[in-house]
Amino acid sequence: MSDMRAALFDRFGPPEVLRVGRVPRPVPAPDEVLVRVSAASVNGGELLGRAGKLRLVTGRSFPLRTGIDFVGEVAGTGASVTGVRAGDRVWGVLGRRTGTMAEYVAVHQGRVGPAPGNLGPEDAVSLIAGGTTAVTALRDKAALKPGERLLVRGGSGGVGSVAVQLGKLYGARVVALAGAGNLDFVRGLGAAEALDHRTTPFAALGRFDVVLDTVGTRQAEVRRLLAPGGRMVAITADLTRPVAAVATLLGSAVHGRGRIRFFSGNPGTGLLTEVAGYAERGDLVPVVDTVHPLEDIAGAHRALEAGGVRGKHVVRIG
Repeated sequence: MSDMRAALFDRFGPPEVLRVGRVPRPVPAPDEVLVRVSAASVNGGELLGRAGKLRLVTGRSFPLRTGIDFVGEVAGTGASVTGVRAGDRVWGVLGRRTGTMAEYVAVHQGRVGPAPGNLGPEDAVSLIAGGTTAVTALRDKAALKPGERLLVRGGSGGVGSVAVQLGKLYGARVVALAGAGNLDFVRGLGAAEALDHRTTPFAALGRFDVVLDTVGTRQAEVRRLLAPGGRMVAITADLTRPVAAVATLLGSAVHGRGRIRFFSGNPGTGLLTEVAGYAERGDLVPVVDTVHPLEDIAGAHRALEAGGVRGKHVVRIG
C-alpha cells in the first residue's frame, strides 16, 4: 500500500508536539472520493484538539491527525459515487473527524463540492469554514434582515472576517469588535463600525438585533446587548471555564428571546456549492493571513494561538 505525508501528534500539548510523518494513503469506500489535497486551513477547534481539551471527541489513539477542510483535485472515486470524477477540482470538509493536513484524504461524496473557479487553493480554502459557518449562523440560525444591527465578535478572524462581509451583503449595519491593529482592516471588509475589543466596554455598544460570537468568553454579558426580539448565535464556548460555559448555555435556554443559539458547522455539498457561488460572484473575498508549508504545521498552530490574526492561516500541501 502506498503511503503519504501527514501532520501527526503523539501526545497532547503545545504546537511543538506536531510533526510530519508518513501514514498509509487512504483507499476510498464505495461512497467516498479520494482527493489529492492542495491546501487546508487551521481552525480553532484543531488547537483545542491538539492541546487535549476535546479528548472525548478526539480519543487517545495516537498518533492523532489534524485538519478539517481542504481544497484539491479528485484522484479517484468509490464504486457508488456519482457526479464527481477524477480530475475535478473540489473543496470540502471531513465532518466530525480530522486529517486534512495530508497529501490525500478520503471523504464522503456528500461533503465535497466544486471549488470556486476564480480562486487558487490557498485563497479558496480560507473561505470554507468561515463561509459555511457565517451563512448558517446569520441566514439560517439568526434570520438576519436588511436594516438590522449586527455585532460580530472577533471581526478579523477566520469566521468573523467572512461574517462582516456577509452581514453587509445581507443589508445589516455591521459593528465589529477586533484588536486595535485590525480596525481599519475590518472596516475595509464592510463594517460600519470597528471597535477595539480591549478598550470598548460592552455598555457603550448599544443594542443589537443579532450578535455573532466567535470568541466564547463573557457570553452572559454579551447576551444582555440584545434588543427585544434579538438573536445571539455562538460558534464556541469558553472551554477554559467549562462549568460557567454550561451554566450560561442552560440559563439562556429559559430566556426565550435571549436564548443563545449554539451550533457546530458540518456543511454538505449544497452549502459548499452555495459558498463557492458567493466567491465566484465576488460577494465574499478570501482573507489569508499567512501561507505555511506542511513542514511548518507547528508554526501555523503557534501563529493562530498568538492571536491578532487577519483571516486564516493556511497550510500548502500539494
